[in-house]
Order: sequence, then structure tokens, then C-alpha cells
Amino acid sequence: MLESIEKKKENKNPPLLYNLAELQNDCAKYFKISPDQTLQIIQDLYEKKLVTYPRTDARVLSTAVAKEIHKNIGGLKGYAPAAAFAAEIMKNGSYKGIAKTRYVNDKQITDHYAVIPTGQGLANLNGLPALSAKVYELIVRRFLSIFYPPAVYQKFALCIKVRKESFFASFKVLLQEGYLKVTNYSFLKGKSQDGTDGAGSDSEESVGKTEALGQNAEKEEASRRQEDGAEEVKCDEELTKILTSLKKGARLSVCSYEIKEGETSPPKRYNSGSIILTMENAGQFIEDEELRAQIKGSGIGTSATRAEILKKLVNIEYLALNKKTQVLTPTLMGEMIYDVVGSSIKALLDPALTASWEKGLTLVAGGNITSKEYMDKLAGFVGRRTEYVKQLNNQSNLQAQFNAAAANYKK
Repeated sequence: MLESIEKKKENKNPPLLYNLAELQNDCAKYFKISPDQTLQIIQDLYEKKLVTYPRTDARVLSTAVAKEIHKNIGGLKGYAPAAAFAAEIMKNGSYKGIAKTRYVNDKQITDHYAVIPTGQGLANLNGLPALSAKVYELIVRRFLSIFYPPAVYQKFALCIKVRKESFFASFKVLLQEGYLKVTNYSFLKGKSQDGTDGAGSDSEESVGKTEALGQNAEKEEASRRQEDGAEEVKCDEELTKILTSLKKGARLSVCSYEIKEGETSPPKRYNSGSIILTMENAGQFIEDEELRAQIKGSGIGTSATRAEILKKLVNIEYLALNKKTQVLTPTLMGEMIYDVVGSSIKALLDPALTASWEKGLTLVAGGNITSKEYMDKLAGFVGRRTEYVKQLNNQSNLQAQFNAAAANYKK
């Protein structure tokens, strides 16, 4: 018997535009490339006038750019994989109201707005390596998607009672594609929409790499679209009709029973892209609301330095990077450094410390305190902590921690 059924429509809006961190994260997930390599590719696209300035933290446009955005869209009518979408946007005029949406906000822009296609330089596409062409496609499709309506889902949550036992099921049916039709990336199948293997070399090695990238990307996209825990089902009119007609108390026939065993898994390891995104959003780990707000727009490092910070940690062997998967793991030396700092100046491991010094700089800039007061406080902190470390006698405790960590690195 159907004990209860909940039916709810849900709108899923297009995501905000790309900034550098978001691009680095997606390129690590889709293509398994490092943030440094992603930056090199986007920088090359920028120099070829295909995209706007890449080193940006903003994910929105300025009002000034929004007024001229039709030029960017119009230019993309010459880009085959997305030409039909660009033409549809221009025909419908959906770009005209973009300035009143969440995708345009001058207050969220410091130096540069989001990374978007310029609609120019398309003649340079023919000479692009296959990977660069795919990164360009990511940027183009994300950009065009904001001019489309939300995707509409019908969500169902069922509770079925069999004798004294209750069974639960939840899933969602895609009713209207909305912007999702724009994000049907050609590289998900290893082929571009015109049937070729993409821009650049058509050698066997190039084709093989492209197909591998497509397989990786397809898995990532399937995972991304199920993040809310509900199973996503393709639009099936017959299934939707049956579910919609169900009412509480309805009698349902049971075909079979099946027991599925599973285990909880630990959180996924960071990869080179997700760690960049986490650095940008380091404020999420700060409990104090005022300090969390202080670094909300900056985080740890900047769009121009985060990749270099990560690269340095790998080069000095504090972190290990799997180049095939882009998964990051600590080295034994990295764990030892962490233990040393954690046992002596633990505050250095807390992003709240970064936020507090950022707050001090803000107070100096606002004239609330003098630069001398700020430097005196900083010098006092360094001095007190240095004296504390000099007086520590924790070698035996650290040695025990090192030995315990080393056991996990034995080959």
C-alpha cells in the first residue's frame, strides 16, 4: 500500500559563470589536468583573443559588459558546436534582460569580471590542440547557458508499506531541459558535434586522448547530476503519468524483493582542482561569522597565486600529485610538517588567522587603526609564538607521531 507520496517541482538554474578557480576545478575533473596547465591553456586562449582575462575571482559580469553582451553572443554564431544556441538567443532576445539577473553584479567584481568567450578570434580555433578546444567549449557553453531558462524537474518521494515494513524511494524526472541542452558537451562522447575529433591534430594518439577525456568527463557529469541524492530519470511520459496519478492509500503490486548491501565510504580525496576551489572558499571552515565574511571574497591566495602555491607544495614534496587522476595526497614529509606546526603554532593551520590579519588590513585601509598599530600587533604575535616554540620540549611526542605516520608509507 502507498503510505505517502510527495510530488514537487524543482527548478535548477544555470550556474554562475566561470572564474579561474571554477575552471581549474572543472578541468581537473573533466580532463585530469593540473591548475597550472589549465591556466596556461586559458592564457593562450586569451592571447588569441578567444576569451576574456583569465586571472579573475569574479563569476559575474559588470553592467557595462552586459550592455554589449550581444556582440559576444553574435560572434559565437560562427562557432559550430554552439552556433545554433547563439542564433536562438539572438533571435529570442533573451540577452536583453540579463542585467537584472544574478549574473550581473558590479559589487562582486574587483578587477576583472568572469571568464567568457569574446566571440572573436574564431579563426584561431583551427590551430588549437584538442584539449584547448575542449576547454574553450566549456567556457562557451557555460556562458550561453545563462541566457536559457532553468531546467525543471518533477521530484517524487514515495513511502510504500508492506505489512509492517515501510520502504522509501525518491527520484526525479526531467520535465524541461532548459539550459541543460546547452551543456551537452561534445567531448562527453569523445567526438565533436560535427562528427570530427575536435580541433587540432587528428593523429591516433590525439584521437585516443580525446576519447579518454570524453570517458572521464562523462563519468564526472553523471556524478555531478546526482549530487542531491535523488536518482535522476530521463523524461518518460508514461512513467510520469503513472506516478502523477498515484494517491495515498493506493494498492500496488510487488514484482520482487531485493536486498542490497553497501558500505559507507570516506570523503573523496582532494584533486588539484577541488583544492583550488577550497582555497578560494576557505571561509567555509571559519565558525566566526565576522571573520568568515572577511575572506569570503578572497580566501587563501589569489586567482593568480593558488596554482603556484599548489605547484610549490608538490615540488618540495609536501604533497604528491597523481598526474593521471590529479588526486592529491600528503607525503610523509608533509604529514611531519603538519604535525610539527600543529604541535607548536596550531593557529597557522586555521584560516581564521588569515581572516583576522585581513580584517586588520581592512581597518588600516579604513583609517580605524594606524599601520604602526597593525605592525606592532603582527610583530607581537610572531615574537610570542617564537618564544613559545623555543621553550617547547616535545621532541619525544613528535617522534612518536612521525613513527605512527611512517607506518602508513611503508611500501
